[in-house]
Amino acid sequence: MTIPTPRKLPWLLLISAVIIVLDRITKSLVASHVPLGDGILVIPGFLRITHWLNEGAAFSLFADSASPNAVRWGLIAFSAAAAIAVLIVLIRLGSRISLATVALALVLGGALGNLHDRIAYGSVVDFIEVHIFGYHWPDFNVADSSIVIGACLLLLDSLLPRRSSEPADSVEIQ
Repeated sequence: MTIPTPRKLPWLLLISAVIIVLDRITKSLVASHVPLGDGILVIPGFLRITHWLNEGAAFSLFADSASPNAVRWGLIAFSAAAAIAVLIVLIRLGSRISLATVALALVLGGALGNLHDRIAYGSVVDFIEVHIFGYHWPDFNVADSSIVIGACLLLLDSLLPRRSSEPADSVEIQ
């Protein structure tokens, strides 16, 4: 008799949902408490909370395009396709929690968080401004952070040695 192991997919989707909720809460707080274009100093010379609208892609790429509507819908299409692809992979791997599945859950949550903003508002609120050794990193948000952390974890997972036998998806009882 074969007893299937419990699926971990609900827990992975919960990670994505938490990212989406945190992203929405932080963007709403910034939009309601920090005037557009302004900022609040948190750590002098290192961190500010700002309020910017990003109509482009990462690092505001394509934000100054001559066809902003085409850029918006292109980014929406790309983000939706990427989120669907990540969700499909997550469903296939959802029988276990691993570095890769947690990373995919983070990427999915971040992608859906920014996708929501692009569809609903036409832009994404970026509010975390970091300066490191005089270098100004482009402003970002919780969704962006989640995507980058997820991508880094996927890279780390790809560099780690594989065990000789992966855990089975079911337990055999005789």
